[in-house]
Amino acid sequence: MAVLTIARKYGSGAREIGQAIAQQLKYDYIDRGRILNDMRAEGKQWEERAKYFDENYPDLWERYDWSFRGFVALNQSYFLNYALKDRAVIIGRGGNFLLKGIPFVLRVRIVAPIEKRIERVMEKEGVNSENARWLIEKADREMAGAIYFIYGRDWDNPAEYEMVFDTGVQTRDEIITAIKKGLLEKEKLNTPEARKILQLRALAAKIKAEIITDPRYSISALDVDPKEEGLVEKGLILRGTVHNQNDIKPIEETAKRLAGDVPVECELQYRWYSRLGPRQFK
Repeated sequence: MAVLTIARKYGSGAREIGQAIAQQLKYDYIDRGRILNDMRAEGKQWEERAKYFDENYPDLWERYDWSFRGFVALNQSYFLNYALKDRAVIIGRGGNFLLKGIPFVLRVRIVAPIEKRIERVMEKEGVNSENARWLIEKADREMAGAIYFIYGRDWDNPAEYEMVFDTGVQTRDEIITAIKKGLLEKEKLNTPEARKILQLRALAAKIKAEIITDPRYSISALDVDPKEEGLVEKGLILRGTVHNQNDIKPIEETAKRLAGDVPVECELQYRWYSRLGPRQFK
């Protein structure tokens, strides 16, 4: 089957559209509440971090903090695992950027004119028009900033999506019909080769989340990505910078253990600081 990701402007009515599609097609509906439950299962610390970052856009220092990077890594791992199960509607949180390039994923953007959005937020939240506008502008600004920081992409660029709908122009039923038709076409692309690409991405995300959330390690940067050879992805490559040279071996061992039969190429660097400046060693 296929997977649907929806990037939405706050107050556009996208949530209701996603829920209707999930209900009609018997898809799993994945939103912030579902992710919060997943975080809760990780322990109280991560539940608290999830609630905090869900309500507060991280400041400059928090963006590079261990807990925020762990929060992002866990989110990405959850989304990829849900996508592996097929029949999923994933709302927000950069799912369309995370799953870009997976053939059977339909990436949709839903927007609406500011006036329509203000009306919806006033009705839903019980606030006046001034407060509704403030909530909308805050949500849009923070989401755009988070997407750019995490993925380096422009959240508002229509070219980043396969379908863009405006609920101020199109009716809910028209949008639902068009998306369902798009999902039927995407189902044809759910091939064994396409699933292998997603499986490798999910494995990479799992390894990254496991390592980066381990408080024993002092890591300033970490990436785990599928290793491509031509047009074929074979194995994983782990890159990063640690501040304790003794962390390199256990991190590599953890990555290889979690990868199982999938080969892992490790390129960790050790960096320490002195009065003479940073020095790096492989």
